Amino acid sequence: MCPPKHFTVEYAINPWMDTTVAVDTALALQQWEELRTTLTGLGHVVHVLDPEPGLPDMVYSANGAFSVDGTVYGARFLHPQRAAEAVAHQAFYLAEGWKFVAPAQVNEGEGDFAYLPQAHGGLVLAGHGYRTDPAAHAEAQEVLGRPVISLQLIDPAFYHLDTALAALDDQNVTYYPGAFSPGSQRVLERLFPDAVIADRDDAEAFGLNLVSDGRHVILNTEATAMGRKVREAGYLPVHVDLSELKRGGGSVKCAVAELRP
Repeated sequence: MCPPKHFTVEYAINPWMDTTVAVDTALALQQWEELRTTLTGLGHVVHVLDPEPGLPDMVYSANGAFSVDGTVYGARFLHPQRAAEAVAHQAFYLAEGWKFVAPAQVNEGEGDFAYLPQAHGGLVLAGHGYRTDPAAHAEAQEVLGRPVISLQLIDPAFYHLDTALAALDDQNVTYYPGAFSPGSQRVLERLFPDAVIADRDDAEAFGLNLVSDGRHVILNTEATAMGRKVREAGYLPVHVDLSELKRGGGSVKCAVAELRP
């Protein structure tokens, strides 16, 4: 995780960003700390990446890389405003001794990649349509040695995979069908017949931008209906208020890069 010390909305690179509305940085820091404390309180270890001036979106640390079994596939951002974030993430992983592979293709880390180690022998789900180049899916497959399933996003409001789909445990997902092309919807139906299906209201509340440890599902307070759905599916919803981070187009998942050693 990376604290939002320098978080502002200075530019608009997704439909949620409004440069005319000021961000309350103190509130953003308070909400971020609540998320960090929630995760540590559930028994998780949180590594903190130092924020850098001039990179207001570093708080969305999920976008900086994607790791599977000790190998890290680095990010290469589409928009120049975020390009330097990839360097900071690479430095973190190298300092921690991970096997790091720098990408040749544009991709935005866990923003567009999700891993389910027990689904069909281990699958990577990968989004494209707005940020990540489809060529990065093939590159990730070569780097990680896991089959990669390409899913096309068709609604600009859900510009990253992690705004439209989330892993609930090692083999099942929740997703909003309307964010995906008809063909991708059919693929998801085939792969995950027991998925928790979200609606547009859930997705617009960033209810799919969640983090789950297989039992606890941490999601934003606005996503009350989504909380009920995951509870009915057998998980324990834990709500955290991240209203300020939503101003930049992100919520719980965007703020958390999951490390898979």
